Amino acid sequence: MKIEIIKENFKNGLNIIEKIVGRNLSLPILDNVLMEAEDNFLSLISTDLETAIKLWILTKIVKKGKVAVPAKFLSSFISLLPNEKIILEEKKQSLYIECKNLKNQIQGDNPEEFPIIPEFNNLEYLEVDNKKFCQGLSQVVDVASISQTRPEISGIYFIFSKNSIKIVSTDSFRLAEKNITLESPVKKEYSFILPQKPAREIINILGEKEGALKIYFSPHQTMFEFPMKEVVHPQVQITSRLIDGEYPNYEEIIPKKFKTHAILKRDDFLNQIKTASLFSGKTNEIKITVNSSNKEVEIFSQNPEIGQSQSVVTGKIEGDSIEVSFNHKFLIDGLLNIKSSEVVFDISKEEGPCVLKPVGDASYIYVVMPIKST
Repeated sequence: MKIEIIKENFKNGLNIIEKIVGRNLSLPILDNVLMEAEDNFLSLISTDLETAIKLWILTKIVKKGKVAVPAKFLSSFISLLPNEKIILEEKKQSLYIECKNLKNQIQGDNPEEFPIIPEFNNLEYLEVDNKKFCQGLSQVVDVASISQTRPEISGIYFIFSKNSIKIVSTDSFRLAEKNITLESPVKKEYSFILPQKPAREIINILGEKEGALKIYFSPHQTMFEFPMKEVVHPQVQITSRLIDGEYPNYEEIIPKKFKTHAILKRDDFLNQIKTASLFSGKTNEIKITVNSSNKEVEIFSQNPEIGQSQSVVTGKIEGDSIEVSFNHKFLIDGLLNIKSSEVVFDISKEEGPCVLKPVGDASYIYVVMPIKST
């Protein structure tokens, strides 16, 4: 293998693929990036066996071939080079790097030992607006929580039906659902549970890119593919295994009737909860009292070692006056994922699930369980 490549292009590619590389004592080959020169592209591949990232860089290929070298070391080294053209050459499983007055050699591993990344040729896929998809995914991804006893809720649940994608996550204390409308209907209904880590990588890698994202379907794995702008060719592919199991019937958790309905200024409500959180102590508990007669929501917290906080937010309030306690972290997370200026805050009953959702946007709902009084 021998190629000529612009340092900045190479460095940007390494920054992306090294995200899933960690020190692996049992399988040291996973510490590497697999570099392969083919036709007019250099491909960079990394994997942790759950997730794989493959990225292509359009560049000058002098000689085809491949090499596997330590990903994080290579990335750190390349970042120190001047912004010039770099010559990369493989000789006897080592990578020789030449740039201006510098000549360096990095010892590699046998590229044939690198895990085989599955191909998704001739499989069904759909296309979705990438930015809209990543923004929707970011509204639910942090709600999921690792669970050894219930691995299905450790991931993000995707439901593809008709003209929409529903993206759902829960940790059993709260739940988020985002509905994304598709421009073209899906040919057939699909659903799968994607682990949280690759879901986060999709947002980190593709979040700001504008264009069409392809989502490929397979029984045990899925792939997200984003194209190049210059030529008809993939730029990035993120492949992930899926979580086996049946996702809980989450729709049963979402309340249909409410005792109290409030519309509040989102920023005021969020800031007062953040203030109260400073006084909440180890339990993270804050008490919210909705007073329908004077159209006020009181937020209270106390800690014997620090003091107490009491504040009031006014809004449009209907229904019963009610007092409910919450984990402030769960409320803050939900409000941060709502971008509208006003937020709906619905309470079903004293110890029942409550709902936060943006005013004027039916595509997002966040359900949170209160702290039960003892």
